[in-house]
Amino acid sequence: MSDATFYKTYSSLSNIPAACIITRAKLFYRLSMLIEKVVPLLNFTLSPGQSILTDKFRAHKTYLLHSTKLQWFQKSLQKTSAKSLQDIPSVNFDTVKASNVDDKDEATMFHQAYDQLHQNAQVLFRRQEEQLWLAQYIGMHSTDQGGPYRDSITRICSDICSKRLSLFILCPNGRTQSGLNRDCWIPNVFPPNKSIPTKVKNHYRFIGQLMGMAIRRKHYLDLKFPILLWKQLVEEQITMEDIEAIDMQSFTIINEMEKIIKRNQSIDTDSDINYLFSSIMSELRFDIVSSAGQTYELIPGGAEIPITSDNLKQYCAYYCAYRLNEFHRQIEFIRQGLYNIVPSYYLSLFTASSLEEAVCGKGQMDIELLKRNTNYKNASEDSPHIQRFWKVLSELFDDDQRKLFLIFVWGRSILPSRDEEFTSRFTINPYYISNGEVDKVLPRK
Repeated sequence: MSDATFYKTYSSLSNIPAACIITRAKLFYRLSMLIEKVVPLLNFTLSPGQSILTDKFRAHKTYLLHSTKLQWFQKSLQKTSAKSLQDIPSVNFDTVKASNVDDKDEATMFHQAYDQLHQNAQVLFRRQEEQLWLAQYIGMHSTDQGGPYRDSITRICSDICSKRLSLFILCPNGRTQSGLNRDCWIPNVFPPNKSIPTKVKNHYRFIGQLMGMAIRRKHYLDLKFPILLWKQLVEEQITMEDIEAIDMQSFTIINEMEKIIKRNQSIDTDSDINYLFSSIMSELRFDIVSSAGQTYELIPGGAEIPITSDNLKQYCAYYCAYRLNEFHRQIEFIRQGLYNIVPSYYLSLFTASSLEEAVCGKGQMDIELLKRNTNYKNASEDSPHIQRFWKVLSELFDDDQRKLFLIFVWGRSILPSRDEEFTSRFTINPYYISNGEVDKVLPRK
């Protein structure tokens, strides 16, 4: 890779001389070689807080070479894979029923897949076959050679990030059309003092199992989840910035309180401070509005407890604790499902972003990668119509249109990330017209 191409790809390094980058890369390589000798002595099954050494190691996992971590992880995947069987299970999908937007939950492709797959998912999703089930679309008389299978996964993902299921909701930034990550979906919110229904727990676990399947089979899932979800899956600390990334108003109350206190530090007496609270924040109580819009008490009877100078710190602590743990239980069930399919031992060494890429692939279509894995029948990459095709795909299509193109020709919405992950190549065939009337073969309304 030339220096110009390198700096274009990694723009954050544009002001650092190439020689310094090379020296730093060598340092990290040597560090990884030394750490590799220590890894067998560590126990990555321990939860955070149980081992100072393991916690320190996890805290500095970003300095480990990705290729080294991937090598360890791939070995663990091979050791935990299930035996291949001759018979591939069939999954019957009623796509007509699933397409009815008025029917929710039970009619969705997700629920149909869950009903037929979840009992054997722990074994099935660890098998080594390229295709794990035969998708039978009722009434369509199709033979699944891979297309319906890939299409069924795409449709399942479409249900997960939608209003048709009650498992996830659009994040507050998306609902208010403000801030970042407006297209991200967050786990639905449940009352903090009540247990989550067993069936809902199992649905979250099944989503985790689908993630594990995606990691093993390299069939990426089109899921729009925020970084905080991926962080908890690899046991990284969730921060206030992560919460604000999906709800920019989440800590507005706390921030305003701090500003008011700083502006009025000259107030001396408790009575004056309490007057300030009663006049400015008289409506605030020990309760909170969740990310789904419900109001919950932060402590028993909190709806009747006003905020004063004496309990302000306590209120702020409870408020922040709720925000940071609002989705903890839901994501924990997803994590259980994920680690049911892939071993947690080395996966915990990956960063949240690395895990997201392992499950969802790279967000944007890599046109050059697709070109390298394309066959041409009676044509070449230099043929005029082939060049026009690539020009339209790369320059005139946006990301959503490219995704729709992939679904149309391949039944999947995301490309493999690397050349070696292509199990079948993209092929462009000529379409011959006997009478020369080209316009008649164009799509009609």
